[in-house]
Amino acid sequence: NWTGYELILGSSIDPQFGPVLLFGMGGQLVELFKDRALGLPPLNTTLARRMMEQTKIYTALGGIRGRRGVDLDALAQLLVRFSQLVVEQRWISELDINPLLASPERLIALDARVVLHDLSIPEDQLPRLAIRPYPRKYAGTCTCRDGEVLRVRPIRPEDEPLVVEFHRTLSEETVFQRYLAHLGLDERTAHERLIRICFVDYHREMALVADRDAPVPGRPTIVGIGRLSRVFGTDDAEFAVLVTDAWQGRGIGTELLRRLVEIARAEGVAVIGAQMRTENIAMRKASERLGFMITAGSTDEVVRAEMQ
Repeated sequence: NWTGYELILGSSIDPQFGPVLLFGMGGQLVELFKDRALGLPPLNTTLARRMMEQTKIYTALGGIRGRRGVDLDALAQLLVRFSQLVVEQRWISELDINPLLASPERLIALDARVVLHDLSIPEDQLPRLAIRPYPRKYAGTCTCRDGEVLRVRPIRPEDEPLVVEFHRTLSEETVFQRYLAHLGLDERTAHERLIRICFVDYHREMALVADRDAPVPGRPTIVGIGRLSRVFGTDDAEFAVLVTDAWQGRGIGTELLRRLVEIARAEGVAVIGAQMRTENIAMRKASERLGFMITAGSTDEVVRAEMQ
């Protein structure tokens, strides 16, 4: 006769952070047990899982005492969609699903409540998100010189395994040209480092990946990464482009840099620049074609590419 677990999924406004999400044990005893976790929208599947794992009910959801577990992947996707609703509908002040019945067979909302902001509030004064949503407007496709079409999109936290595989394809020379130093594979693919690279604050940093479909369905291969990072306390930004050896010479680096320049203009960057090795002729030519000025760098081995 067991039917499932009663959960709560909600959103309310925090004076500092704007919309804040809540997940935990629901039902009539929600205030008694107070088994809950908070998060900031928008969520991705990784963030949704981390939010769920902070609660005590999460252990039971995986299955205990011979009971089958809930479909945790489906529950994480539900949290992601719930957060997207909160992001897209800025007039929502409070939103609760309680109880959300979770069983091995299904997830079903048994009751819900929505409260809107007062219509007298100007739209530009509605609470803002603490975390910028995934910038889908910067996603698209590009065509290589040999005619192959690649996807170009902002990086996501879920890309970490793909970035690890990407770094496995880089030669020592390519790594040295990009980082101006010899960095080993273990250092470049350390989890602590890739968290910062893949899980970016799109307000301060934008990273684009160029990927293609691999032989394994649903697992694309990254062939190039371009990054635009704001210089703290200024309106300036630094760029970096890295293309795997097998795909160099096909125009991918130039295309990634061109898009980074467009993003810099759209995001209000005043000056965009980078240091590169003097012998990195391909990147120097790509920069000059796009309008960068090449000047002397901090040492004889490097030059500075800069655009107002």
